[in-house]
Amino acid sequence: MSPSFDQAALAALVEVALAAADGAPTLAELNEIASGLKAKDAPLVLIRRSLGQIDDLEERKVVGQQVSSAFDALGRAIDDRRTSLEAEARIARLEADRLDLTEVILADVTVPLRRGHTHLVTQTRAALEEVFIAMGFEVAEGPEVETDWYNFEALNIPPGHPARDMYDTMYLELGTPETVLLRTHTSPTQIHLLEKAVAEGSLPVHAVMPGRCYRLDTPDARHLPVFHQIEGLVVDRDVTFGDLAGVIETFTAAYFGSDIHARLRPAYFPFTEPSAEFEITCTICRGDGCRTCSRTGWIELGGCGMVDPAVFEAVGVDPTIWSGFAFGFGIDRCAQMRHGIADMRALIENDLRFVRQF
Repeated sequence: MSPSFDQAALAALVEVALAAADGAPTLAELNEIASGLKAKDAPLVLIRRSLGQIDDLEERKVVGQQVSSAFDALGRAIDDRRTSLEAEARIARLEADRLDLTEVILADVTVPLRRGHTHLVTQTRAALEEVFIAMGFEVAEGPEVETDWYNFEALNIPPGHPARDMYDTMYLELGTPETVLLRTHTSPTQIHLLEKAVAEGSLPVHAVMPGRCYRLDTPDARHLPVFHQIEGLVVDRDVTFGDLAGVIETFTAAYFGSDIHARLRPAYFPFTEPSAEFEITCTICRGDGCRTCSRTGWIELGGCGMVDPAVFEAVGVDPTIWSGFAFGFGIDRCAQMRHGIADMRALIENDLRFVRQF
């Protein structure tokens, strides 16, 4: 065997290379070491090339296995060190990006430090949910992106129905044209809820469904293109229109005060029959009559009615066994009425002089 293949020398060569890999302080230096071990003039590469000079086949086989084992050991050592260095680099990046959220900023004595708080609409939604939970309702939510079937057809508004003109719909460029949209009301959540109840056999249903809605409305004192609604649904045995009127009156007194009342007057909605719009005592003049309520003492808040049997049939609920009512109104409108806000656009302008009042 040639002196170049002395086992002690080979072991010492491997030991030096392993120490260099284990001690590489950076990824760049480790990559240089890895490249150097595979260079044409690298000691281990030269040894591998000279294996053909060994005449004894058995000896050549033994030396070849030792060289291969040396390459394998060095490869594992480099991989282990690379993993360790990458982990250290990641920790360093995270540490550099870390934000100290416990930092205390001392306020200027001339400018008091102000703390943020939830938006008025968010506060109103939470307050409404608390009222309805106290009345025995559950809170449910649904997707804001809906199909035409959930938003219209399952609610007894088929294609070409004149009621679709009531909604300035924002359609999305997904699938077949005019089949996917941003929901125009929270009523589609009723369909999802009833489908789930039928599938699970969990009827009856007593739920309210708050959420964001979208319509192509021009912002004005009483309308916003992105607004918030809360929908109510009760499906049970022997539910009557009188139950609906009682729920509306109970909610009105609980939320607006005992001196504010509700009244219903006939209306039309394709998914309820009979249908009604409900009005509440004007919160500005407390029923005396003012410019806001057009001197009537009443302000319209939302719509309601008994669930149309066609809606039950669309989701597999037997209308001969179950009956129910639904109601819905604007959360933004509730905030406007409760706090006497003249222009609803103030809710989205982020004027701190307005926001800080609530």
